[in-house]
Amino acid sequence: MSASAKVRDPRDGVAHGSELTYPDVALSVLPSSMARMYTSRAALVDGERVLTYRELDAESARVAAALRDITVGERDVVALYLSNSIEFVIAYYGSLRAGATVTLINPLQPVPGLRAQLRETGAVAAFTQVEQGPRLVEAAQGTSLTTVVVVDGDTDESSAPAQTDVPHICSLSDFVAGHDGAPTLSVTSADVAHLAFTGGTTGVSKGVRVLHRNVLANVTQMIGWRAGHAVLAGDDGLLYLERRDATAERGVTPGDAATVVVSPLFHAHALINMSFLLMCGATQVLAGRFDPARMLELIERHRATYVTGSPAMWHALATHPDVASRDLSSVRVVSSGAAPIDHVTLEQLQSAFSSGSVVEGYGLTEATCLVSSAPLTADGDYRLGSVGLPTFDTEVEIRSVDDPTVTLGPGERGELWVRGPQVTDGYHGHPEITAAQFVDGWLDTGDIAYRDADGYLYICDRAKDMLIYKGYNVYPRELEELLVTHPDVASAAVVGRDAGSIGQEPVAFLVAKDGHAIDADLVRDFVAEQVLPYKKIRDVVVVDSLPTSAAGKIQKVALRELLATP
Repeated sequence: MSASAKVRDPRDGVAHGSELTYPDVALSVLPSSMARMYTSRAALVDGERVLTYRELDAESARVAAALRDITVGERDVVALYLSNSIEFVIAYYGSLRAGATVTLINPLQPVPGLRAQLRETGAVAAFTQVEQGPRLVEAAQGTSLTTVVVVDGDTDESSAPAQTDVPHICSLSDFVAGHDGAPTLSVTSADVAHLAFTGGTTGVSKGVRVLHRNVLANVTQMIGWRAGHAVLAGDDGLLYLERRDATAERGVTPGDAATVVVSPLFHAHALINMSFLLMCGATQVLAGRFDPARMLELIERHRATYVTGSPAMWHALATHPDVASRDLSSVRVVSSGAAPIDHVTLEQLQSAFSSGSVVEGYGLTEATCLVSSAPLTADGDYRLGSVGLPTFDTEVEIRSVDDPTVTLGPGERGELWVRGPQVTDGYHGHPEITAAQFVDGWLDTGDIAYRDADGYLYICDRAKDMLIYKGYNVYPRELEELLVTHPDVASAAVVGRDAGSIGQEPVAFLVAKDGHAIDADLVRDFVAEQVLPYKKIRDVVVVDSLPTSAAGKIQKVALRELLATP
């Protein structure tokens, strides 16, 4: 059974009468569907380890059976506190095949944020690794977490803390021993697949309710946009691909593609791209921590055809001396997101990957992942600064910031609203924020944008005061709320300072409490102990007062001007 909707031709962004079908199934069917299409083809490569599509199907089924055996029920939450690895992918699909909702956690997340996410989601089981396992066990106290599976080694529960509320800890091999075959599910496409945490446009950390149908819709859109194929369901409920357009150049050939993965899979962009590319039979080569020389070597060795990343990564890659000696001719698509590419980096990328097309795109977790991307067409010219056209079945409107009932015309800047099958179900436990941002099927992205006369989309300003550092979203409000808990700080404002190719770095303007003195190093350390590394305060400026408007709002423009003053 499939739902259908009108699609957009990627060349003009105008609604057409042709249809893109969205199979009405849960994501649990993906591993078996992929195994039937690609069988012994390599699905994942991690160093010397290789996992075929058939093996991914079998191993994820074992995880699913084991989760059900410990009474993880349908719609219970399973946390993945993992870095990129073969086990991440097995645990992800295994959790979905158990009927569980997955919540993904940055493996560098400190204990306070980790505990908050466990509590908010009510996670009952978690997968982790030896390195971050102790943090997870500590954070689990006082939460619903009952089982921790360590995927990369044996465990020693005798070394765990003596508290009575510490969860049961076991290795992955022990966990799946004796299990085979995924359970039958009643989970549907309308159930929640992911609780994906994001700062959204308000800076408050929230879990986005991403439904199974949202993920499958976005994956289907990507396959249509980049592989030129439709996703269809057979009589047995498994999925298969069918060519939509025999003449269109899309960039990905199902069953004959490979990619090098450096972006963290806990992030929506990498996670949804993973399912898109696996459904196309693309071998996923896991590169670990980004190193430009290693990535270039892996692209050459595995004949990668499709690579994704952020401008900061592309700058480091395109300027590396190994570019001149590596054979990069296999790459057909270089896909960039998170921030605009500057023209210098763009020219370097086009020179480094002369056989491929460089394309930019735009998305956000509240829309699962992808909203728009540059089309791959023979007559399409590159439009510097544009994030392309809305993908299939996706509508965008530019509305007045002052009056969202007013839709603006080409070239006029306003707030970007999005509607499409990938727009998610709102925020978990935040009905008021959901009601404000998700209106009549439309999503208020909070980003300022405009469209040109041909419908190409341009993002002008990031949502509210958000800044981007090395491709990661950094929300000043989160840091400000943390800074004012320091015993010496009376008030705080955080703004971004230009840091070249890596984006903007957070700088804190602080006012001291009466009778106190602020030690900049101590304040930076105070923040660093409680946030992920990319959120750390890079500089502290102590001021007598923060500039405010007549309404009492801090004037961040004035603070940015202070940073820009020599």
